[in-house]
Amino acid sequence: MLHEKIERHKQFWSGAGPSLILIPAPGEIAATDSVSPAMSTFSLNPEEVWKRETTRARSVIDWPTDGIPTVRPNFGVVFIPAMAGQKYLLQDGQMPWPDEPLSEDALRAARSVELADTDMIRNAERFYAIHRASGETEIAPYHPDTQGVFDIAHMLWGDQIFYDVIDPSRREWVDELLEICLDLFVRVSQRMRAAIGDSEGTMIHGHGTAQGVYFPNAGARTSEDTAILFSPQSIDEVILPIITRSVVPFGGAFAHFCGRCDHLFQELCRSPWIKAIDVQPGMHSASWLLEQCAENDTVLYSRVEGLPDESWEDYVRRIGGLVRSTGARCVLRSTVFPSARSECAAMLELWRELTAR
Repeated sequence: MLHEKIERHKQFWSGAGPSLILIPAPGEIAATDSVSPAMSTFSLNPEEVWKRETTRARSVIDWPTDGIPTVRPNFGVVFIPAMAGQKYLLQDGQMPWPDEPLSEDALRAARSVELADTDMIRNAERFYAIHRASGETEIAPYHPDTQGVFDIAHMLWGDQIFYDVIDPSRREWVDELLEICLDLFVRVSQRMRAAIGDSEGTMIHGHGTAQGVYFPNAGARTSEDTAILFSPQSIDEVILPIITRSVVPFGGAFAHFCGRCDHLFQELCRSPWIKAIDVQPGMHSASWLLEQCAENDTVLYSRVEGLPDESWEDYVRRIGGLVRSTGARCVLRSTVFPSARSECAAMLELWRELTAR
């Protein structure tokens, strides 16, 4: 089953197959709802995290969907900042959140951090070892939440970064800070790929869900939520170059950002190193997103909101029709779907029919 889905995904990336659709399974949704990452339930214990992740993924194994059952060491956005020495907060109903920013001296010291000595790396590598020993051959492991270089810099340096970026007298420090964070991002991503056992230039990515996609042309993931708060000029001059430098060593990347920033989306689409983009649903017009992706041969790998009272069939016909009319390629994380297996199977077949190439 896993091999068959990888082969289907290869056809999709080659342009020979229909677009992909990820249809949630009832067990996947129930498992997610029952383990909300509140302070009382969140854990960095790799055994507990693996059990929680695997409970979700097992329900996808024989479900009618294009998604590959996936698990990751889900330790939150603080995964890399914590390795640099930043403390983090556990707040009710939230994932771990960065605590106070670090000083310049503390950040410079992060260049010499031995990753093997950090709790986050040890826990992540233990997670992957547990998975390898489990015999779960139909479930694929994928990258933890590495965030992007600029997001990492924002967490480590705090909101002062907004002033420093536009202050010419502080540009030298901003450049140094980004080099420190780039070094961490690349070293951590390389180590995670080795722990997973990814082949060069490939990966499977689930983006926080129990359903992932095989990438034959990318080996990293990046999230740059902070970038949407900057002007187009700052995005072009500061943020896009560091995104490129962070993903080139891996042959390309999957990219995500929350909020709305048309300029950032367009520039990510234009980058030959960004293979697929995920955005927050409801922030952009679905037709505009697909038009931009079609124009630049980039994949929209994202949730798309349904209309009020829209049935699953109308939803698939609407989004599938946009995919066909724009000529875009899409990995649709469906937000409108039935719960019955037979209807989900019909939904999957209808999507394939509508988006066949």
